Amino acid sequence: MTIPTASPTAPIRIVGTAAPAVGGPAIRITGPLHDRFGEILTPAAVAFLAELHHRFGGRRHDRLADRMRRRFEIGNGHDPRFRDDTRHIREDADWRVAGAGPGLEDRRVEITGPTDPKMTINALNSGAKVWLADQEDATSPTWQNVIGGQLSLRDAIRGRLVHTSEDGREYRVTAERTPTIVMRPRGWHLPEKHLEFTDRTGRAMDASGSLVDFGLYFFHNAQALIDAGRGPYFYIAKLESSEEARLWNDVFSFSEEYFGIPRGTIRATVLIETLPAAFEMEEILFELREHCAGLNAGRWDYIFSIIKNYRGRGARFVLPDRSEVTMTVPFMRAYTELLVQTCHRRGAYAIGGMSAFIPNRRDPEVTARAIEKVAADKKREAGDGFDGTWVAHPDLIPTAQAEFDAVLGERPNQLDRPLPDLQVRAEDLLDVHIGRPITADGVRDNVSVAIRYIEAWLRGIGAVAIDNLMEDAATAEISRSQVWQWINQGQVVDDGTEITAEYVEGLIGAMLAEAPRTAGDRFDDAAAVFREVALQPEFPAFLTLPAYARFLVETA
Repeated sequence: MTIPTASPTAPIRIVGTAAPAVGGPAIRITGPLHDRFGEILTPAAVAFLAELHHRFGGRRHDRLADRMRRRFEIGNGHDPRFRDDTRHIREDADWRVAGAGPGLEDRRVEITGPTDPKMTINALNSGAKVWLADQEDATSPTWQNVIGGQLSLRDAIRGRLVHTSEDGREYRVTAERTPTIVMRPRGWHLPEKHLEFTDRTGRAMDASGSLVDFGLYFFHNAQALIDAGRGPYFYIAKLESSEEARLWNDVFSFSEEYFGIPRGTIRATVLIETLPAAFEMEEILFELREHCAGLNAGRWDYIFSIIKNYRGRGARFVLPDRSEVTMTVPFMRAYTELLVQTCHRRGAYAIGGMSAFIPNRRDPEVTARAIEKVAADKKREAGDGFDGTWVAHPDLIPTAQAEFDAVLGERPNQLDRPLPDLQVRAEDLLDVHIGRPITADGVRDNVSVAIRYIEAWLRGIGAVAIDNLMEDAATAEISRSQVWQWINQGQVVDDGTEITAEYVEGLIGAMLAEAPRTAGDRFDDAAAVFREVALQPEFPAFLTLPAYARFLVETA
C-alpha cells in the first residue's frame, strides 16, 4: 500500500546503517488509511517498525511461550518463588537504577487516561505532575484509537492540539505547566492486526501492539520531547519476568542508537501487576537499570493475575466479592510493602495505584464518598512510603495531592526515607485467604460490570464510569475471571445457591433485559464475549484477545 507523504513536521533523522535494506523485513499496512493516518504511518516510521520487529519479534514470541510454561507450572502445583539463579542480583547492594529523567523529579500525583483528543486536553489541563497517556487498558484498540491516539500525542507535544466536540464546544490546552507525559504501550501479548510483518524468510504475521505503540510514539516525538526539556518516557505493562524487562531494555537501547540519541535518555516505569513479576522486582529493575525510573503497584491487574494463575488450584485460592479484595488485605499489603522497599533500596520511585472511586458532579453524595475513599487510599500510600500515586479523574487531584503534600512537604520523593526492617516471604504473597463470603450481589455485579464494560469497549471506549467506579480492561478481567473460577471451583453464594453456568446465564438474561438498549448498541456482542471468556471450559489468558480478533479488526 502506498503511504501518503508525511506532514511538514519532520521526524527525528535516521543515522548510521540501522535502516533496513531493500527486500528485507517489511511491514505492510492492512487496515484502512483514515484521515491524517499518513502523518503517522510515514515510510520512515514504518521502516523503523519493521526493524523493531525484525530484531525483537522473535524474542517477544519466546517470552510469551515462557509465560505459558510458567502458568502451566503454577496451575500444576509449582508455586512461584524468589529465584535462586538471580540471588546474586538481590544480594549485591551496590547497583542503582538511572532514576528520574527531566520532568519526572516530582511525581506525587499522576492522572491516567486514554489518548483521544478531548481526554488528552483534559489531562494536560488537569494540574497533575504526570499524565499516563494510556494506549493500553484505558484504550479500546480500534484502528482509529491506535493511530488517532498517536496523532493526539504528536499534536499535543507540538502545542497544536485543538478539539471541537459534536455539540460545538472547543477544547484547548490552556495550562501554563502541563504534566510530563509518560506513554503506556500495549503489553507484549497484544497483536496489531492492521499491520502485518513479513520476516526475512517471507513468513507473515501480525505486528506486535507493544512495538507499534512504542515505535510510532518514539519515532515521531522523542526529539521534540528532549528539545522541550523532558524526554521519551514509558510505562511498561504486564511484565512477568526479568527476561521480558531485558527485552524492553534492548528495544530502548537499539532505538536510542538508531536515532543517535544518548543512551539512557529513555525512562521506563514498570507496572508490577502480575504475580510472577512480584517475585522478580529487583531483577526487573536490574535489567532496566540504564533506563528505569521506578515501579508502579498495578493493583487491579495484580488481582487478576492471582486469579488467572490459581484459578484451578482449589478453594484455598478462591477470592470473595471483588469489593472485598482491598489494598489492606494481607497479601496486597505484602505486595505493596515489598515494592516500596525494593524501589527505595535501588533509587527507584515507587508509584501507588488507582482507587476506582470517581466523583459525580451531578451527585454531591457520590462525590463526597469518592473523596473520602480516595483520601484514605492516598493517605495509606503516602504513609507507606510511596513517592506518588494515580488518580482517574481531575477532580481527585487536590485530594490526592493533599495527602502526599502532608508527607512530602517540599521534597519531591521519599527516597531518603529509612528502609523499614521488612521481610516479605513468598508465603506472604501467596496467602490470599480473606475470610469473606461470595454474595449473590457480588456475582451479579461482576456479570453486569463485565458486560457493560465490554459493550463500551466494542464501541471504542476503553475507560468507562460504571456505578460510580472507573472501569477499564483490568477490572473487567477481574470480574469475568472470578465468575469463571467460582463456577469451576463449585462455589456457592451466601444463601447456599451453587454458582453454575446456568445460574450465571440467568444473570446475563436479567442484565440484558434491564439494559438501556439503543440502536447500534453492542450488548448482544458483549454478552457473547462474556460467555466465551467466563462460561466456557477453556480460560482465555486475556478477554481482549478473542474480542479484538472477532470484533475490532478493520479491512482496507
